[in-house]
This record gives sequence, structure tokens and C-alpha cells, in this order.
Amino acid sequence: MVKIPVLLLALSAAGLAQEPAPLHLTLRDAVGLALKQNPQVILANLGVSQSEQDRLLARAALLPQVSGNVSETRHRVNLQTAIGLSFPGFPQHVGPFDVFQGGASINVPVFDLTLWRRYRSSEIGIQASRAEELAAREESVLLVVSQYLGSQRAAADIQAAQSRVDLAQALYDQAADLQKGGVGTGIDTLRANVQLQNEKQRLIVARTQLEIALYGLARLLNTDPRRKIELADQMSFFETPEVSRDEALERAYRARPELRQIALEEQRAALEAKSAADERLPKLTLGGVWLEQGLTPASSIPVYQYQASLDVPLFTGGRIQAGRAKAELALRQLRQQEQDVRNRIALEVKTAMTQLDSARSEVNVANLGVQLARQEVDQARDRFQAGVANNIETVTAQDALSRAQDNQIGALYRYNQARAGLARAGGQMEALYGK
Repeated sequence: MVKIPVLLLALSAAGLAQEPAPLHLTLRDAVGLALKQNPQVILANLGVSQSEQDRLLARAALLPQVSGNVSETRHRVNLQTAIGLSFPGFPQHVGPFDVFQGGASINVPVFDLTLWRRYRSSEIGIQASRAEELAAREESVLLVVSQYLGSQRAAADIQAAQSRVDLAQALYDQAADLQKGGVGTGIDTLRANVQLQNEKQRLIVARTQLEIALYGLARLLNTDPRRKIELADQMSFFETPEVSRDEALERAYRARPELRQIALEEQRAALEAKSAADERLPKLTLGGVWLEQGLTPASSIPVYQYQASLDVPLFTGGRIQAGRAKAELALRQLRQQEQDVRNRIALEVKTAMTQLDSARSEVNVANLGVQLARQEVDQARDRFQAGVANNIETVTAQDALSRAQDNQIGALYRYNQARAGLARAGGQMEALYGK
């Protein structure tokens, strides 16, 4: 009977030992992990690899193609069907007989501008894929930073809620002591107790919000769902250098990968239009076959055939004109899309700078509000202790402090979000948070 509890205890300890250790992450660590494990970033990396293989395929079409062949076949030929006539005294068929041959063939494109245009387009495609990868990395960093900041806000809400619970507990104890001493009243103690329970309820809600925020962060980081995440950074104020809107906008135009990708796609579309026009030009190809051929391998002799082929398109049924028109339409669409993206970037930069300026002022006002609210709580407690007033003033001051702390946390969160928004608008998310 003694061995069973010991066995259960050992199994329980083994189960606890198998639980993964919590993942202690700073914001920079979270960004680095997302850039390695986020599925969208991985897919973008694979897209770059595919573009590199497309370039190799396009280059292969420009190079000589050589193939080897060895075969041995048995033939039986009907002479009447082969020549269309029959001769008296001659057999109707020849064979069966064996033919052995082995050798190599080569095909060399000497002049074909369309193949060269496709190769140049594939090189630009690699650059476009890299720009797309950079856009995916920027978007991934933005999501992780936003989620991490939201988790920091939830953690700050817990700290503030816990401090309010401690304050409410102290005020409740104060009201109870005054009631026991005959100075306070029962309604004062009851009022303080109600306030204490309200603050405990807020603490429960804040803890739940933090857990939910950390679940979302784990999803973005693509980590083991069983492994808990702990935040290593706390909410803090980071001063951002002030720059003019025009300067910030020019930086964004240079750095945003979306604009770079569209510019590259425009180059590809221009090449496609030229390639379609080049379809009208002649194409020169050289080819040849060299074989050892005979009835048996021992009786084989060299045979060969060399040729030059000039292909001149005379009538294509409108295919070349339609291909060129299609490429020009795609180019016009990309130019319109570029203008739309530039306008969107300008809006994002101006909005982010306005939000950042506003949030900076909010932080200053909120910090002052917390200081004043704490002074109000201290004065209300002193007045209640001295019997000058009941604890209505204390409860009111508690509510004011709670609002001031919420305003402070919200203002700091909005400032950090606006800071991240400005980095995103300027194409600097990875540079600011990932290095």
C-alpha cells in the first residue's frame, strides 16, 4: 500500500519534468524568432528560390542542348508500301534485320532575341521575389511588434490592477480599524469592501487578457502551443527623433519594398512587350547528329547530319500583335498601381507622424494625471483618518487614480504603436526592431 502513492508521485514528477520550459522573450527576440519561423516569411523565401530556378531554366534555353542515344532495333520492311510499286521477281518484304546505332545530337540557338528577353525577365523576377520577401518580413515584424506591445499593455494592466487591489485592501483595513475604534461607520467599511471586490474583478479580467494576448503571440511566432511565453520587456517610453514630413516621405519611397517590387514588375512587363515584338524577327538555329550506325556493333560506321535552320514568321494569325498589346496593358496597369501605392504610402506616413505627435503629448499629460491622482488619494486617506470626511472622497480618489493609470497605460501603448506604425510606413520595421 505504501508503494502506490510513491509510484503516483514519481509519475507526476515525470509528467512535470516533460513540460517545456517557458520561453522568455524580449521584443527583439520575438522579432528574430518570427523572421525564422513565421510561415509567411518561409513561403516568401521559397518564392525567391523558385525564381532562381526559373532563371536557370531560362538560361538553359540559351545554351547548346546535347543529348546521347544508343539503340538497337529490328526491322521488317514492306517494299510495296515503302515505294508504292511491286516488281515481278522481287520479294514483297525485306528482313527482318537488326540495326545498331549510337551517338550524340546537338542543337544551338544562334539568334533568338525572345529567349534572351526571357532570361533577362527571369533575372528581374529574382529581384522582384526578394522585394516581395522583404515586404513579407516587414509585415511579419509589424504583426509581432503589435502583438508584443498589446501583451505588454495587458501585463501593465495587471500590475496596475494589482496595485489598485493592494490600495483597496489597505483602505478597507483602514475603514475597518476606524469602525472598530468607534470613529468610522459601517457604511464606510462596506463601501471600501465593495471597492475592493471591484478591483479584484478588474485584476481577473486583466490576467485573462494577458493570457489571450500571449496565445496570439505564440501563434505568430509559430512556437510549440504547449510552451508558455513570458515577456522580458516592460512598457517604456522611447524617444523618436523628429523629422520633417517631406524627409520621412522620401525615405519611405526609397525603402518600401512594395514600390521596389512594382518597379521591377514594370521592367519585366517592358521586357515582355519587347519580347512579343521580337517574335517578328527571324530565328537562326544550328543542329547536328553524329552516329555510329550498322547492322551490328562490329560493322558500324560513322554517319552524320548537320543543318542550319532559319525560321521567318510570315503569318501568325495576330498572335504577335495580341501578345504585344497584352504586355503593354500590363505595363499600364502596373504604372497605375504604382501611383496608387505611392499615394497610400504618403497617407500612412502622414497619419503615423500625426499619431506619434499626439501620442507623445498624451504620455506627458497622462504621467502628470497619475501624479495628481496619487496626491488626491493620499489627501483623501489623511482626511478620512482624521475624521474630517467619510471615505466617499477616498473611493472617488481611487476611481480617479484607476482612470489615470488606465490613461497612462493606454497613452504609452498608443505611442509605441504609433512609433511602430511610422517605422512600418517608412519601411524600417526590421531595421528598427530586428537588429
